[in-house]
Amino acid sequence: MSIIINDLFDYGLKIYQDEEKFKFSLDSLLLSEFVDIKKSDRKLIDLCSGNAPLPLILASKHDINIIGVEIQKSIYNLANKSIKYNKLSSKIKMLNINAKVINNYFPGNNFDIVTCNPPFFKIAKNSLINSNQEKAIARHELTITLEEIIENASFLLKNNGKFYLVHRPERLEEILILANKYNLHVKEIEFIYTKPQDCAIMILLKFVKNAKFGVKINSKIINRQTKTYQNIFRKE
Repeated sequence: MSIIINDLFDYGLKIYQDEEKFKFSLDSLLLSEFVDIKKSDRKLIDLCSGNAPLPLILASKHDINIIGVEIQKSIYNLANKSIKYNKLSSKIKMLNINAKVINNYFPGNNFDIVTCNPPFFKIAKNSLINSNQEKAIARHELTITLEEIIENASFLLKNNGKFYLVHRPERLEEILILANKYNLHVKEIEFIYTKPQDCAIMILLKFVKNAKFGVKINSKIINRQTKTYQNIFRKE
């Protein structure tokens, strides 16, 4: 392993990473900014947490208790090093388990918010899977599926609790069908573009458990040379 410590973009935080295997992505930064935390929200759980960029960002900005769930031991260890370095151990606790068995660790109807930056790609006979195990597990549904993530998010959430997900646009229909199956109703969708004339490269979704129907559609142009993502979704 080649462990380095980097700036967590411009958030005034440091994050430990393995420069050869696993680094945080734009997905995690945008999901962190998309999450809307109210004063009444006390407990958040982040599934597929990686080296904990989202818990670090949100814990530094909000008075909320956060659980991060990461299956890979080496990445879990990096998350804990970053949490300790940034003096956020009182707000963030990590679990080194598979998120699909989270119901063995917490009762249902327990969290105000669930977040997830999951593996994006299904496994098929012709799937090209990275030979690096850490990257393969992070990118492909080798240890958990989209349905298992959505089912567990619904289980964990209190009534009217919020689930925030980042994913690929090509799986939007599947996401909405599965969310509806588990009583998670989409309330907001943000399409992310790099250029106005191109197709969306990413989607951010907010669901509310047992909510009424009604969804707001937004779009945002993200230049990858952007100097800050802080408050990028704040409405003027």
